[in-house]
Amino acid sequence: MFRIHPIVSNYRQGRRLNSPLAPLIHDAMSPDPADPSAALPSSSAEPGPPRWPRLRAVGRTLGALLLGGLAVLGAVAFVRLGLVPLIDTLFQPGPAWLSIFRRVGIVVAALAAYAAYVRWFEKRAATELRLQPLRLLLGAAGGAVMVGLPIALLFALGAYELVLWRGFPPALLGVAGLIGIAAFLEELVYRCLLFRVLERTWGTVFALVAQAVVFGVGHLENVVQGGTGDAVAMLVSVTLLGLLWAGLFVLTRNLWVVAAHHAAWNFTILLSGVPLSGIEDWRALAPLESRYAGPDWLTGGLFGPESSLLVITVTAAVVVLLLRFARRRGHFVARSV
Repeated sequence: MFRIHPIVSNYRQGRRLNSPLAPLIHDAMSPDPADPSAALPSSSAEPGPPRWPRLRAVGRTLGALLLGGLAVLGAVAFVRLGLVPLIDTLFQPGPAWLSIFRRVGIVVAALAAYAAYVRWFEKRAATELRLQPLRLLLGAAGGAVMVGLPIALLFALGAYELVLWRGFPPALLGVAGLIGIAAFLEELVYRCLLFRVLERTWGTVFALVAQAVVFGVGHLENVVQGGTGDAVAMLVSVTLLGLLWAGLFVLTRNLWVVAAHHAAWNFTILLSGVPLSGIEDWRALAPLESRYAGPDWLTGGLFGPESSLLVITVTAAVVVLLLRFARRRGHFVARSV
């Protein structure tokens, strides 16, 4: 160890020196103007991106999601908890008419609330709400075929067995309406709102993954009676479905196409007489009375065919093809922060 001269130490500490050696010490310790390294900072690490813009982006995104969610879900709650009971009290239209008014009112109120949110908050027209009948029919056909073919193959393989043909009861029409409304609301909330708001700030890839995970976790309550295997299989299958319907939205940018695909998917499962997303209530109304005759990994177990390895494999393959096609057509959006 060596000792620093007191004069040098005092100079380093910023003290005033009254020594004849002070000018020499100053010259020795000052950077050489001809040395290019003298202008460089002491640390070689480059400064990272500023944090405040990202924090502001997170705040804006959360605020937009909160406002949009309050608008849509608040409108639905107003119809169900406020308007419908009021009409029932004043006019007493009867259960059938009251049910029709409730369903139509929920759809109209949710659409109006979302359109108002987009118009006033985002300052644009809600082009994703444009009705395109032909594309809607194609979306519905795609959903029915995509899950119907694997289910037919499961019947052919003996994993599902037909017990009885019941025909089509009138009550099935009401169930179809409920399935359609549920699919519409899920696509409005998860794809038109959650996915699109996330995509606007963080890009398509992040938004695809985030909304799919949220969509999958939101269905955990459907397998509360099952075990860990049921929950894991359900999370994988529903997360893939979230990617599927978000990918279809990326490609079409249309609510009705995706909602039609979603509704037709669910209704096709119901028609086959097996559980729909873990729901047993409607199986008695299905035209087919069916039962499981194979292992859970093939039948889908508690959650139904959506958790079947066959359906999961088909869905994963379609997701990959759909997203590659959408990317090649330039439908992916880069992150803005």
